[in-house]
This record gives sequence, C-alpha cells and structure tokens, in this order.
Amino acid sequence: MAFTAKDVQGLRERTNAGMMDCKKALTETNGDMEAAVKWLREHGIAQSAKRAGRVACEGAVASYIHLGGKIGVLAEINCETDFAGRSAPFQTFCKDICLQICSSSPRWVHREDVPQSEIDAEKAIYLVRARETGKPENVLGKIVEAWSTVAQRGLPHGTGVREDEGKKRTIEELTKEFSGILGEKVDIRRFVRFQLGEGIDKPQSDLAEEVAKSVAEASAER
Repeated sequence: MAFTAKDVQGLRERTNAGMMDCKKALTETNGDMEAAVKWLREHGIAQSAKRAGRVACEGAVASYIHLGGKIGVLAEINCETDFAGRSAPFQTFCKDICLQICSSSPRWVHREDVPQSEIDAEKAIYLVRARETGKPENVLGKIVEAWSTVAQRGLPHGTGVREDEGKKRTIEELTKEFSGILGEKVDIRRFVRFQLGEGIDKPQSDLAEEVAKSVAEASAER
C-alpha cells in the first residue's frame, strides 16, 4: 500500500513522532495508518517524542575498558529519576552505548554538534566521488546531498549500529526505543573515548636499516 506526504503528516499529528520516524513506520507497515501508529508505540518512538521536553538530570556516568586497557570510554547518560538510573535495564543500556562508542569512535554526540566546516568538507569529497560515477552534472547535487546525509548520520548518535533480528539499528533508534521501555526521557549527554598512544608521534623504525646497523657494529667489534 502506497502512502503520501499527507499520510506522513497525519501520522505525525497523531503520535507527535518525528517525520522520518513516521515515514519509516509507514514504510514498515506498507502504508497502513493504524499499523503504523502501533509500530511507533511498540518501538517506544511515539511516547519518546512526547518526553522530549522533559528534564533528564539523573542517570549514570558509565565506563568501559577494552582490549587489555588500550581503549576506554566514559559516558554520561541521563534519565529523569534516580530510581530508573540505578535500575539494571538502564545500566545495561549504558554499557551497550559505551560498547558502541568504543567500537565506532564517534566524534560528536548530536547531529547539531557537527561543525558546518566538517559537513562542507564531506560534501566536497563526495562531489569528487559522484563525478567519478559519470552521472550528469545536474543530478550530482542530489547524490552528494544523499551521501553527505549518510556521512552526518555516521558522525554523532547514528555512528553505532547493532544487529538485531537481522536489522541494523542506530544508537538514536536504540535510545528512542529504550526511552519507551523505561518510560522516561533518555539522553546521551556527553562522552570521551581514550585510545592508548592516540595523538602521540611514534618514532618509525626501518627494520632493514636496524639490522644493517647491528651487523656493521658487530663487524667493527671483531
């Protein structure tokens, strides 16, 4: 069953969910409005949108250490009540988010945190790639916009993905769904990721040169 932009708007008015979430719900349910409403509720998205204006100042500072101490993550994840913040589901969620940050190495928390200069730089790269496809110049802009949108999603919340029942789910999707399960607003406020030796200029050694030097020194000692 096909659906229109008017259907998307109608679903948004009924559920208060975001436009992209409404479009996805209608796609998943083949345009069935009632099924789409149910889909949004089952995934906690409709209720999560209603909680957006609430204040979340409780929660936890979670941590994760990986690879024998070579990578570490600290993340502040907020909810509305201390009771929920101390619950086992919330702690498990925090651990999952830290794991995703550890594996995907995102640079920002929210999409709006991405500097315009970074977005422009990404678009310039994708424009070069788009031209390599041989597409007409008048459609390159659309290709670049699509690719840059994907790139932006790959920087903040959307960086991490998890396979669940054969489908990849972004951190943003997981957060909305968990908010519905928890019954409170959930917000990933900030994080820091440490990698051992990151940013340090390490001396580069030439093995062949070192071997030759050792042989020369050994010969000189004879």
